[in-house]
Amino acid sequence: MISVRQVPEMWHRFDVTVRDLPLGLLILAGSLIPEFHNHGTQLGGLPARPFDALAIVAIALQCLPLAVRRRWPVVCLALVSLGFAVDQLRGYHSFAGTTMPIALLSVGSHLERYRRATALVFSVAYVPLAVALHRLGSGAEAPSEFVLYYLALALPWGIGSWLRSTRAAEAERRHRVAEDTRATERARIARELHDVVTHHVTAMVVQAEAARYLTAAPERLDQALTAVTETGRRATTDLRHLLDLINPDHGTEATTPTAGRLLTLVEQTRRSGQPVEFTEEGTPAESTGSADLVAYRVVQEALTNALKYAHGSRTSVRVHHGEREITVEVSTDGSGSRAPASPSGSGRGLAGLRERVGVLGGDFSADARTNGGFVVRARIPAGSPS
Repeated sequence: MISVRQVPEMWHRFDVTVRDLPLGLLILAGSLIPEFHNHGTQLGGLPARPFDALAIVAIALQCLPLAVRRRWPVVCLALVSLGFAVDQLRGYHSFAGTTMPIALLSVGSHLERYRRATALVFSVAYVPLAVALHRLGSGAEAPSEFVLYYLALALPWGIGSWLRSTRAAEAERRHRVAEDTRATERARIARELHDVVTHHVTAMVVQAEAARYLTAAPERLDQALTAVTETGRRATTDLRHLLDLINPDHGTEATTPTAGRLLTLVEQTRRSGQPVEFTEEGTPAESTGSADLVAYRVVQEALTNALKYAHGSRTSVRVHHGEREITVEVSTDGSGSRAPASPSGSGRGLAGLRERVGVLGGDFSADARTNGGFVVRARIPAGSPS
């Protein structure tokens, strides 16, 4: 059983020629009704003539080409114009003359190339028709009548041109929106890759450097290499999750790191030789939107910078889950083996986090401390799906 809602969808599946044909058939049927004979467009003052076989041909030439008015608009206009000329020169004055403005509107709306040339050719062709009608007619119509009719025909052409420009502007707008969307998505994927790769690779580099000095202690060397292996596996897992999320064929079953994995993140950093004090307060809300992921990324990026620029410094991670927001604070005291050049390193990681937090309507800061360390603070409103 076909529902009413399915009818428009099924109709649009047909070829455009099939969809345009009913309009021509409707005007054709109306033109053949005896009450409508000699009640159409009358140009030139020629006396009305009864319909004959040639009248049927003229009506068909004006109506049936409407089936191709969108596919081949110039062909449609040429055939309609020919039928219209026969209709007027023979004095049939049929109702089919109403197809002339429809054909002109279709040309103005759907013709993509040679628009000016087409307008010039048909304008020139109108001149001999007007002269012939003036000579064959009663002479009562002044030449200004032919000019007025020409201007009346220019109106549907202009409307069609306006429709075409409107469609083009809408297509351009949609193209820009699509480009902006793709650029935003590329930036989001780049941020995710930066967060995942930078943190894990930094941890692996630090762990590998430490292992070089443990050749005389096989047990500790084995622990260090095990930590490198586990970090590499976690990096592979996180990358697989990320690739699943951006794969359109994967669906929605992929998962991303959340605030519940913060302790695992802290433990990984500790095994890299960074003393980290972790405090998590409050109960995570059932629905936090993107806030939990952003909180995870803030801690991840801050710990990555601690490993890179304040390795060995005492580091504090405090996360508080409120009813409407998550607050994060990560700080180092600057007592490690490396002095931080900047709390944000190259600037890309925390700059991306600042943008993420800002999208959710929160606050973000990353500042150097007077003792050589740095502190990162973020207030992230919960519940936003952005």
